[in-house]
Amino acid sequence: MDLFSFFMMVVAISVSGALAPGPLFFANITRGIDHGIKSGLYFSVGHMIVELPLIFLLAVGLISTSNQLLISTVSGLLGGATLIGFGLLQMKSIRGNYADSNMFKGSSLSSSLMLGVTLSGLNPFFIFWWLTVGVKLIYEALALASFIGILYMFLCHIWIDYAWLTSTAYLANKGKNVIRSKIYKVLVLIFGLILIYYGVTFLMEGWKSLLSLTY
Repeated sequence: MDLFSFFMMVVAISVSGALAPGPLFFANITRGIDHGIKSGLYFSVGHMIVELPLIFLLAVGLISTSNQLLISTVSGLLGGATLIGFGLLQMKSIRGNYADSNMFKGSSLSSSLMLGVTLSGLNPFFIFWWLTVGVKLIYEALALASFIGILYMFLCHIWIDYAWLTSTAYLANKGKNVIRSKIYKVLVLIFGLILIYYGVTFLMEGWKSLLSLTY
């Protein structure tokens, strides 16, 4: 896989994950009403504090494993199935009615940083995503350029989180209801389909690797 194709894949999958409504996203919007773009920045940094060490720990584990074909098989099959599942769930979510929540309401801007850390590190879907889809991306990054590839992958991924969290916090501060907007629902639908596409691609790669192991 060349650098541009890898960039497009990471960005597409990352955007799909960022769009998914979850505790971090709702907390970011709630705090954004009062603090705007600064709150989104704090949430992004808190999220990164958890995500960056997790990525490098998984990369160290993968690079120290001798059976690379087995990793390719398992990550392809698990990652592909997970992407298809998430894609279907995201497409289904656009029909949901989201109530505004005040459970994360607070006056302290700096506490948004700790919320970003907590709601990332204690989110089982976030951890599961990196142990399935993320492992596949990390494997491809290592194959592309070892730990330089990991850094490249992280940069391709993390700017999406910063852009999304800061922009939605800004819009919330300006009185815009992101969740209920038609543009948001269209984006969720489009990137849900993209998730399914990459999910099928990963499954096919995993299946080819499985056949190589078998024969």
